Amino acid sequence: MSNDNETMVADRDPEETREMVRERYAGIATSGQDCCGDVGLDVSGDGGCCSDETEASGSERLGYDADDVASVADGADLGLGCGNPKAFAAMAPGETVLDLGSGAGFDCFLAAQEVGPDGHVIGVDMTPEMISKARENVAKNDAENVEFRLGEIGHLPVADESVNVVISNCVVNLAPEKQRVFDDTYRVLRPGGRVAISDVVQTAPFPDDVQMDPDSLTGCVAGASTVDDLKAMLSTSQSRLVRTSAC
Repeated sequence: MSNDNETMVADRDPEETREMVRERYAGIATSGQDCCGDVGLDVSGDGGCCSDETEASGSERLGYDADDVASVADGADLGLGCGNPKAFAAMAPGETVLDLGSGAGFDCFLAAQEVGPDGHVIGVDMTPEMISKARENVAKNDAENVEFRLGEIGHLPVADESVNVVISNCVVNLAPEKQRVFDDTYRVLRPGGRVAISDVVQTAPFPDDVQMDPDSLTGCVAGASTVDDLKAMLSTSQSRLVRTSAC
């Protein structure tokens, strides 16, 4: 099923949406600002990921522990996530992991620690500036088993049935063609593969002005789908993951 809000988002040209997202995240990559600072948000007292009320970092408030944050060199954690896919991905040594919308590489470098030197991690991002930043971070993290590829998550530059685990952190909501994202995700998964996606979901209709606001879209709000719509897209894709994962 779908709702009127999603119909409104679908009315926007997909390439226009992608270009807005590229522009915002290119700015974040080159400026070093996080998800709050790049749009000038003042939410220091709301207790959320941009709050300064506690000593915990934004990533710690999203579910990462202090050791996770400390294990990755500065410059990779830009505070762009909304959860911790590592917590439920159950990555194992020797596996190949794909990160959809890998940004500056934070989740990729954590995944590399999980899969070890015999494993492999691929990050895909459609923003050239993010890819450049992530590739610089490979050396900083001595992560020889990590690579970053420029591409769209609905058209993954990844071979069929080559990945054990797909992770993503607050990125699928930004995609204008989510069904295509799930279809391509399933294409690259090996038999028995699994997915661990942390993302925002829509729990109530958005006002029209929020739905069509570019900042709301690129800020991971207006593009969010309902749980029912996500389930329907997963079912349509008829993924092996539907049979092997309960999440």
